[in-house]
Amino acid sequence: MTPEAFQENFDRIRAQMAKVVVGQEDLVFGLLVTAIAGGHVLIEGAPGLGKTLVARAFARVSTASFKRVQFTPDLMPSDVTGSSIFERQRGDGGGTFTFVPGPIFCQLLLADEINRAPAKTQSALLEAMQDHQVTVDGTSRPLPAPFIVVATQNPVESQGTYPLPEAQLDRFLMKLTVVDPPREVEQRIVKNHATGFDPTDLSALSPVTSPEELLAMSALAGAVRVDDAVVGYVVDLARRTREDRAIELGASPRASIAMMKSAQVVAASEGRDFITPDDVKAVAKPVLRHRVMLHPDAELQGISADERIDDILRSAPVPRAAPEVHAAAGSA
Repeated sequence: MTPEAFQENFDRIRAQMAKVVVGQEDLVFGLLVTAIAGGHVLIEGAPGLGKTLVARAFARVSTASFKRVQFTPDLMPSDVTGSSIFERQRGDGGGTFTFVPGPIFCQLLLADEINRAPAKTQSALLEAMQDHQVTVDGTSRPLPAPFIVVATQNPVESQGTYPLPEAQLDRFLMKLTVVDPPREVEQRIVKNHATGFDPTDLSALSPVTSPEELLAMSALAGAVRVDDAVVGYVVDLARRTREDRAIELGASPRASIAMMKSAQVVAASEGRDFITPDDVKAVAKPVLRHRVMLHPDAELQGISADERIDDILRSAPVPRAAPEVHAAAGSA
């Protein structure tokens, strides 16, 4: 795949999803960046803002195999991963155990309201998200590629919910937040429904890519050049979260890697074969916001993770543009 083909395919997917996901450009962009970077995404927002719709729309346009699991307090790990069933044989009274795959054996898994399930069930996703495999009864089984988890959660309701542990949050490449749409956007959404739009029927969306093309896009993004100065900038941002007085737990080196990979996808989506500090800034908040834990004093003062990350972005020295950037600017 060429850089031009990457950019064209990226824009085509965004345009197709925009037909049903109205006014959520940042959400669609973040989901595409995460999927191409080979990661998983946590979407947080109140009910009715299109969190489930964006996952279903992406599955439709990408033709990825799709499964949805509604997480509940009584959901067991085997309900997600699958289990071995004893099948009795006729005649001799014997039998064998046969593994029945769970819904996790797909390319795009929607874990709806993930924070409603207990820690035991949430932990069933850890191996799958990290190693792209599931181990049941001592046997490891690979998951199809690409494998992407799209998890949703409600930030307001706390009754009957189980906060995700830090180790699991760190497995999500990005955390995207969905807010109420502006008035004009909400009018467009309501008008679409008034003219017959059915969110359960996405047949109007055309498949415009494939899982194989997504893997090819991932390979091309992974080849985007990263200047040493930009690597230093990425590391500096992550390290500053560990040194910030308002932050009790800062971002790990996994966050640095996630920022770099995400920035590579952003650069490729703009047809470039190198990343700039602006690409890093574009992904810093969604990559870092769920990986930092504020001090209780900071939380009492109403300080948010996004505010601290904004302060870090403002204070961190930005490296000078690489020679490739100057060359591109001069030819523009």
